[in-house]
Amino acid sequence: MVKSRLIISGLLIFVGVAQFFFLMNIAAFLYPGYSVSGNYISELGIGPSAPIFNISVFLLGLFGLVSIYLLYYEGFDRVFIVLMGLASLGAMGVGLFPMNVPYLHTIFSLITFLFSSLAAIYSIRIDITVFRYIWVLLGVIALLSLVLFVIGSYLGLGKGGMERLIVYPVLIWLLGFSMNIAGGKVIKKG
Repeated sequence: MVKSRLIISGLLIFVGVAQFFFLMNIAAFLYPGYSVSGNYISELGIGPSAPIFNISVFLLGLFGLVSIYLLYYEGFDRVFIVLMGLASLGAMGVGLFPMNVPYLHTIFSLITFLFSSLAAIYSIRIDITVFRYIWVLLGVIALLSLVLFVIGSYLGLGKGGMERLIVYPVLIWLLGFSMNIAGGKVIKKG
C-alpha cells in the first residue's frame, strides 16, 4: 500500500509544475511582443504579467519544498532531498527576486537550473520504473543546455529558446516522476 505522504508529495509536485507551466504560458500571452526565442522566461516576472509569473514560480518552489519535507519524513534518499530542496528554494528565490534584482535573480536561477538538472539525473537511483532512463536523458539535456546557455551558445534558438531547453526537460521529468512518487514506484534509498 502506498503511504499517504508519498501520494501527497507526488500530488504537490505535479500540481506545482502544472500550474507553473500553465501560468507561465498565460503570462507570455499577456506580455505584449513577448518572444519565446528572443526573451528570457524570467522577463515575464518584470513586465505586465509579473504578478502571475512571480507567484506561480514561487508556488512551484513552495510545493516542491513541502513535498521534500514529506519525503524526508518517509526516510527518502538524503542526496535527492538536498538536490530537490535546493532546486525548490531556488525557484522560490526566482519568484521573490525578479530580473530587476539582477544579482540575486541570477544566483537563484542558476541554483534552480543546476540542482533540478542534477536531481533528474540522480533520480535513476530511486525510480524503479523504466522511465528512470528517460529521467537521466532529460537531466543531461537540461544540464548540457545550461552549460551552453552560460557560455552564450544558443544554437540558433535564441536566449529564450536555449533557456527553455533547460527548463522544459526538468518540468517533463517532474511531471512524470511525481506520478511515480505518488504511485509508490520509487525506493527510499538510492
